[in-house]
Amino acid sequence: MNNTTTTSRQGRSSSGTTERRKFSQSKPQGRRFHGGNSSGNNGGNRGNNRGGGYGGNRGHGGYGGNRGGGGFARKPRKMPTFNPSQFINTHPVDTEEEAYTAKHSFKSLGLRPELLKTITKMGINTPSPIQDQIISKIREKRDVIGIAETGTGKTAAFLLPLIENTLDEPKRQTLILAPTRELAIQIEKELHDLSAGFRIYSVTCVGGTNIRPQIKALNQFNHFVIGTPGRILDLMQRRHFKPAMVTTVVLDEADRMLDMGFINDIKTILTATPKSRETLLFSATISRAAEDLMQNFLRDPVMVSVKKKDVTNSIEQNVITYSHNDKYETLLAELEKPEYKRVIVFGSMKHSVEKLANQLCESRVKAESIHGNKSHGQRQRALTKFKNGTARVLVATDVAARGIHVDDISHVINYDLPNTFDDYVHRIGRTGRGSKRGKALTFVPDNSR
Repeated sequence: MNNTTTTSRQGRSSSGTTERRKFSQSKPQGRRFHGGNSSGNNGGNRGNNRGGGYGGNRGHGGYGGNRGGGGFARKPRKMPTFNPSQFINTHPVDTEEEAYTAKHSFKSLGLRPELLKTITKMGINTPSPIQDQIISKIREKRDVIGIAETGTGKTAAFLLPLIENTLDEPKRQTLILAPTRELAIQIEKELHDLSAGFRIYSVTCVGGTNIRPQIKALNQFNHFVIGTPGRILDLMQRRHFKPAMVTTVVLDEADRMLDMGFINDIKTILTATPKSRETLLFSATISRAAEDLMQNFLRDPVMVSVKKKDVTNSIEQNVITYSHNDKYETLLAELEKPEYKRVIVFGSMKHSVEKLANQLCESRVKAESIHGNKSHGQRQRALTKFKNGTARVLVATDVAARGIHVDDISHVINYDLPNTFDDYVHRIGRTGRGSKRGKALTFVPDNSR
């Protein structure tokens, strides 16, 4: 199957998953493209999705070892143990976030005039709290820990100073690790937008896409290498990615990467990079595994914590009880209600998510699915249909939904229970974003029936 890459007005790929791109102040026809043909065809997809972080068990023998030899297995799935009352809040509180007064302007943070012009065109005028507090620390080449959720401006918080540092020292190389393909592509797009007009090269390396264009792109120097841990480790083991050249490592959404069982991959990658590197860790929560990473791989880090309003207090939540034989019919009855305009339904397993989406389509509910067994191109097409309204329902696994940002989600339905309460909070946070109201419903078995 082919993945079609769309092209921006400046002739650069907007997906970036397989192209090495140069953002230059020279004429557009002078740009060189690596890792894809002129039509932007990315080539075929790898069937095993290794590197996207969604497959089954995978062992490896460490950096430089043979794939599949020895090593470890992925963590078994945690079984959910929740009290149903945790999912009930029929009277959400309308809380306004405290107005934040930035101590700096982007200009006082030392950004170049060209970069200031770019972010102004993007409608970014004042630093968000995390940008205000962390940009100067990254500019000083400090190790940092950013406690921040999606939607706080954290991507620009690390990209802006890293672009500046790269322009100061063109030999620098930044490795950005993200838990999912979607998030890696989102980071690459933001880098694309912010880097317009500068001589900066980048490549995005994720599973579910043809590895050969990525290998070709890595034959040339890239200022930014963005990828999922599994695919980056794969490229290291094939000796196409040389971690010894890395000056900065960014671990984005570290909590999710660790939950997905990437701890050993990350440790292997970090161990292979120079000890003199800068390490930037961003996470919504700090788990024991994250503390272990911080203790062993970060040097005298600066911590910046930016917490948004409590999602569980501001979204209307309730449970839907079902008996063993009528779970699907109960879901169908809910979706027939007119207020269900744009819905994400969460399932626990890849195969059950696919089956449920097919069932909904057979019941004349326009639905798409997104999970780890789908290729990159299939996932992007499903997301596009959901975003443009062609599909009203998106059925997703927790892992695949990471990095999905779709406006105006009216409902989130937990068809299967989440593994942890943190997963629950992340799921329902897809709705009720900003000043919009949303509703979350959780299916709970009725043991009395």
